[in-house]
Amino acid sequence: MSTAAVSGRQQAWLAAMPWVFVVVWSTGFVVARLAMPHAPPLTFLCWRYACSLLAFGVWIAVARVPWPRQRSQWLHLAVSGVLMHAGYLGGVWAAVRAGIPAGTVALIVGLQPLLTAIWVSGRGQHHVAAVQWLGLLLGLGGLGAVVWPKVGLGEVTPVNLALSILALASITAGTLYQKRYVQPGDVRTGNFIQLAAAWLITWPLVAWEPGALTWHPDLVVALVWSVLGLSLGASSLLMLLIQRGAATRVTSLLYLVPPCTAVFAWLLFGERMAPSGWAGMALCAAGVWLVLRGDKR
Repeated sequence: MSTAAVSGRQQAWLAAMPWVFVVVWSTGFVVARLAMPHAPPLTFLCWRYACSLLAFGVWIAVARVPWPRQRSQWLHLAVSGVLMHAGYLGGVWAAVRAGIPAGTVALIVGLQPLLTAIWVSGRGQHHVAAVQWLGLLLGLGGLGAVVWPKVGLGEVTPVNLALSILALASITAGTLYQKRYVQPGDVRTGNFIQLAAAWLITWPLVAWEPGALTWHPDLVVALVWSVLGLSLGASSLLMLLIQRGAATRVTSLLYLVPPCTAVFAWLLFGERMAPSGWAGMALCAAGVWLVLRGDKR
């Protein structure tokens, strides 16, 4: 195979990476719906972390992947792992378990791109162009159009609202921390360290959870996909995207996650989406396009 052909395939893969990430990451709420009736959230997440560590460990051993050499990188990876896995996933799953509608969680966590842009712009770390601000606001409006009709499906309490805000703060802080302090490296060893830190933080909390895990076919499917699709796949893609792109550009892709989740729920569970939802999806797509276009100027 010629060098040009290999290079062309690499370029095609790099171009497809953001959209593959969005689709795979969007399945997280489908996994939650499958697993939630059969396991407490933190218990399930500990199983997910443990199985993911085993899978990454085998992959690392077979491929003989080098580990980070600097101790500071181990620490930075651990901190970002606690924020992006234990804080974000633990907050989302615990909030849903506490009764908040999944759509409301998506709406709250969907504020991340705008929050990230405000942070990096305010600190002068990255210039956010006017067209990107327009794209972020369009994406926010589209996100609201998709999720808002579902807000009335459940109750919002101080507890589950606080857990949702914890998830938002964790994924935002984790993304910014990783972009600033974690040096580019192999995503397999990086993810292993992040997941190990998340497991160490989450495991002691399991003893305080009510309920018990019940092995059910839906739970097994959710666990397998969480490990292979979300931990090994989507988390690795997110790490690569953060290494390669500006924080605003990467997080803008997360505007597309709730609309994609709504499509999956419609296809798999028959959840119907209002016409405003389809219009919101178009706004989200337009917003992300403007952010990416502004980043190329």
